[in-house]
Amino acid sequence: MAEHSLERFIKGVASAWGPLSSELVAACRQHLEELLSAPASEDWLAALLCQAPASHELHRDRTKGFVLLAHSEPEGLYRPPHDHGRGWVMYGMVRGASEMGSYYRIKDEDGRVTLVKRHATLVRAGQVQVYLPGDIHDTLCSSGPALLLRFTERDLQTEDQEEHRVTRYHDQDGRWVPRQG
Repeated sequence: MAEHSLERFIKGVASAWGPLSSELVAACRQHLEELLSAPASEDWLAALLCQAPASHELHRDRTKGFVLLAHSEPEGLYRPPHDHGRGWVMYGMVRGASEMGSYYRIKDEDGRVTLVKRHATLVRAGQVQVYLPGDIHDTLCSSGPALLLRFTERDLQTEDQEEHRVTRYHDQDGRWVPRQG
């Protein structure tokens, strides 16, 4: 039986795995881009396209720690600026499009933290966007319903809910500021 795209992705990432480096990011990006071109007839992808789950875990590597999730998002869904703590993430669009903004965190002379938006990138089907540790971004599903794959180098639920290392921001009088609690 022929190896499916998802199996090739898992094996390819596992074989390239190591400490964060330019080479690792490039290898994982290449494997994710290849996965995005999988035929819709493959069972795993056909099920995602049919069921459109808000979130579905496709793979969790028990040895290396990386996780691959699928997310279906309706057009207009906005996720405010946030980082991923110590983790890094890649978003790959299967269908639809998402505008992903990038921010820089600054402190004013009074010590108040706020964000400055650098730019926004429209990520379309077949494209990958990478965010490294400390990068702050937001997402807006601009063409949906969208299906995206989110590859993370660690379990971000643990990073966020148990270790409280993820910073989320909210709009306060036209400024993005860290959300408390």
